[in-house]
Amino acid sequence: MEYDPIRDEIVVPELNAQAILTYRGGANGDEAPIRVINGPDTQLSTPERLALDPVHKEIFVPLGDHILVFPSQANGNVAPIRILKGPDTLLGASALTIDPIHDLLLVSGSAPRRDPGDGPRGQVLIFNRTDQGNVKPRAVIGGPKSLLTRPMLIKAYPPKEEFLQGVSSSERSSPENFVGVWSEHDNGDVPPRYTIGGPNGALRQVRGITIDAKHKTVIFADKYLNAAMTYYFPEFF
Repeated sequence: MEYDPIRDEIVVPELNAQAILTYRGGANGDEAPIRVINGPDTQLSTPERLALDPVHKEIFVPLGDHILVFPSQANGNVAPIRILKGPDTLLGASALTIDPIHDLLLVSGSAPRRDPGDGPRGQVLIFNRTDQGNVKPRAVIGGPKSLLTRPMLIKAYPPKEEFLQGVSSSERSSPENFVGVWSEHDNGDVPPRYTIGGPNGALRQVRGITIDAKHKTVIFADKYLNAAMTYYFPEFF
């Protein structure tokens, strides 16, 4: 889910209802959403994640081989205003984040396999925020040095032009379970600038990432541990 601090709203993907739900920020109990994006014209299919751009009032939804974009105030059976899709996009999108200051869309997911015997390969693709159609990414981060075997959630930090990327592994004790930091200007097989986690760390399956810039901390939710962990990370700010 995402929180819109400008409008005090909570936006939630609902995969079973094939919908995007928006609630008041102060919603409590059995309260109906104030807006619902749902219907055949939306082209939504089991949406599990989304990213919100409160500056440009848009919602981005990753759906594997394509990304749908809706106005954040949309309601009902509305068509997306943009669709990013095509062979040149290299999409295998599982998660994304928006840098509204520098007009960037950052997408993480699975890289195309070159051989059926290939192991898991991940990537981060960087597009212009308004790209649509069959557009090549402006940058692709991936390769052995990047350690992006199975990237999960991603979160941009526009003031530093950097982003946090969670990487998970099926092996609970693997050093591949970590959160790394990359620059929005990185391209190619680039290692993370910083990492939190690894073989001696607590992280096992990161499923949530948020940033508390005021206190110079980052907060991760871990599915395997069923816990939320806060790390003091002044180097990131």
